[in-house]
Amino acid sequence: MTTLYDVPAEALNEAVAERLVEEDVVEAPDWFTFAKTGVGRELPPEQEDFWQLRAASLLRKVAIDGPVGVGALRTAYGDSKQGSNRYQVRPNQTTDGSGKVVRTALQQLEDAGYVQVAEGEGRRITADGQALLDEVAGEVLEGLDRPDLERYA
Repeated sequence: MTTLYDVPAEALNEAVAERLVEEDVVEAPDWFTFAKTGVGRELPPEQEDFWQLRAASLLRKVAIDGPVGVGALRTAYGDSKQGSNRYQVRPNQTTDGSGKVVRTALQQLEDAGYVQVAEGEGRRITADGQALLDEVAGEVLEGLDRPDLERYA
């Protein structure tokens, strides 16, 4: 049986995002067109399907690292921020990602039944969420044309 660990993360995230759109599970909120994805960013994301990709990536991260809280996910989706704009002589500093984006996407995944709240520990994946990831991973593995992954097919 194929699991989410057997396929590349990028391919899995794209396939899960497509599945979430088909099931009409996640939808970008109205405020998202104006929101940045973190302190280190200057502009909102330009991708049309960014919200669905972020939700799929969050689902995968919760499955791998769970139970995990919003603070740890903010750190995982953080960025590095350059020094001053004029000279850039100060070393890079790490910044956290947007907590509102992470929290809202997780709440949408909770409403769909893929993630549940683990009291005092953060969030963990449900059996339905794990089944979705494994099913999509099997589909992705069949569609991959990579000889190094043939042993999994």
